[in-house]
Amino acid sequence: MNGIKPYLMSLALSLLILIVSTFSQLALAVPYTQATELKNRFRIDHMVDELTLLVQREYGSAPVIVILPDGSKWYADRHPESVKWVDGLTGDMIKIQKPMPGPWQLLGSLAPNSTIQKVSNLEIDVEPIPQPLFQGERLKVTSRLLGDGLTVRLPGLDYMIEWTVKFASHHKNTDANFTTGTVIVGSYKDNGEGLDEVPDDGIFTGKKNLNQPWGNYTLTVEARNNIFQREISYPFYLSEKPIAVDVIEPEDKLNGVWHLQLNVDDDVLQLEQTHFHFDIVGPAGLKLPISFNEVQFAETLLAIPSVTGFGSYRIKGSAVSTTIEGREIVLDLPEQFFNLIEPPAPPPSAEELAQRAAIKAAQEEAAAKDKAIFWILVINGSLLVIGILGLIIWRKKQALNKALAATKLRLEQEGGAENTDEPSIDDLDLTMPDEK
Repeated sequence: MNGIKPYLMSLALSLLILIVSTFSQLALAVPYTQATELKNRFRIDHMVDELTLLVQREYGSAPVIVILPDGSKWYADRHPESVKWVDGLTGDMIKIQKPMPGPWQLLGSLAPNSTIQKVSNLEIDVEPIPQPLFQGERLKVTSRLLGDGLTVRLPGLDYMIEWTVKFASHHKNTDANFTTGTVIVGSYKDNGEGLDEVPDDGIFTGKKNLNQPWGNYTLTVEARNNIFQREISYPFYLSEKPIAVDVIEPEDKLNGVWHLQLNVDDDVLQLEQTHFHFDIVGPAGLKLPISFNEVQFAETLLAIPSVTGFGSYRIKGSAVSTTIEGREIVLDLPEQFFNLIEPPAPPPSAEELAQRAAIKAAQEEAAAKDKAIFWILVINGSLLVIGILGLIIWRKKQALNKALAATKLRLEQEGGAENTDEPSIDDLDLTMPDEK
């Protein structure tokens, strides 16, 4: 028994040493990306050649200040050329070449319960587009930014990375895109809008314009900012739209029924799982939805009701279907237009022409009468004015003659025979005599 106790103690001590050693090795094996920060502090060891810091801040706060182990400081607008810095409304992305080993610190308004992510390798993961891919297809594909193989999730990351999707034609003379060059057809967003399900979840959803000529292309997806640039390219084929829609006008456009001719390629799509929806917009605020769910034949005529008002009509439609391989798709169909024009009026009869002539003659006679009355009134008014002016002038002249005669008689009486001179103009009394 006495020999067993030392053995048990030795065994227990060995187990304790083994456990401590194991935990020490586990502690050393914990990746630095998962290290816990205390008061915005973290440590970088000497084995790190390149590091990207992903820092989550409070919305609208200023970029963080980086404190190096030697006490020097970096700012978003003042740092070494080897450091790349992108700051957004909710975070910072800082790429550091050969970081200084030791304890680092960040000063700023870091978001509560956030961690400082430290990654050494940034890549992008892009979901491949399906084949066959059709013109006008409404496609949902996703992409992710990977840091050391894990999805990077940072609020506001959507504003810190620019995603671009390009189609480059192979210029085959048998394809419709033979003369097409390289076109930008869309991007990826993580904003919770459109086909993107959740904002800021690290999953970017693509929105692409597939209304391009059919043929062989190379797809290029590029993600870039001031810190990194990554792209993925691979060839694919854009197939022709497997559904065609045309407007069929009736012989009698006024009283006949207008139709949509639907042509479905049953070698590509399953007819029983093909469904249509159209929105018809016409004059006088007409808005008419039409659905057609029972497609039995590759060619079908669909009647368009309520085409009675004169004017322009626009038809916008979509189709949902399932390919022969079993992939479910949504297609945006090209818009259709047609006009319902009012027919010209028939030529007037002889009676209508005679009636119009009589009405016109009566109108001309009335206009001539009105014109004659106008000139009569103008002439009579003018004569009346002239007569009044002449009467006033004649009255003034009579009064002047009387005044001259009276003045002459008074001067003769006062001067007698000695003064026989004619009165001057200064001696004239031009005062109007009182009328009795």
